[in-house]
Amino acid sequence: MNNQVPFDGELYLIKQFYSLLESDLLFTAFETGLAWQEETIFIFGKWVKVPRLMCWYGDPDAIYQYSGVKHQPKPWSAALQSVRETVEQQCQWSFNSVLANLYRHGQDSMGCHADDEKELGHNPLIASLSLGDERLFKLHHKKSKEIVDITLGHGDLLIMVGSLQHHWRHSIPKTKRLKTPRINLTFRKILSV
Repeated sequence: MNNQVPFDGELYLIKQFYSLLESDLLFTAFETGLAWQEETIFIFGKWVKVPRLMCWYGDPDAIYQYSGVKHQPKPWSAALQSVRETVEQQCQWSFNSVLANLYRHGQDSMGCHADDEKELGHNPLIASLSLGDERLFKLHHKKSKEIVDITLGHGDLLIMVGSLQHHWRHSIPKTKRLKTPRINLTFRKILSV
């Protein structure tokens, strides 16, 4: 693993964690096989539509709440379970849930945020698998305002660990460039709080 951010947490990027052929098969399986839905969340005092499709899978007790929405997990599919086990081997860490996001085009995005909810623990390890069209992942340092841009491609695995969520926020910005769909799977461990 290559360490991309050597201070205030750890970030690792493994290019082509899955081969192009494996990534193609996984993308097809997840694009048609997951229960994608539109969602609204509560931010800045109002309900807004999330600019992407999403779904939540995991163990029965992996209930996740953020931005005013409580997510009850759907049971693991065989394909998700297989990827979970492969990612767990790489990370030497166990996950009990995955948040899946489908970015349909360049106008779908993820706002700037940190994954710092109490259910994730003090220094969470989050493993993020990208499938489909590449997208820009931006890291924003909370104090220094430094920005780190990382291009996430088909089959790439990004691992965030240590104190990263305390010091950095991250986003997937909109783009005017023509983009085909991208699926992002973020594996997490939800703790009982």
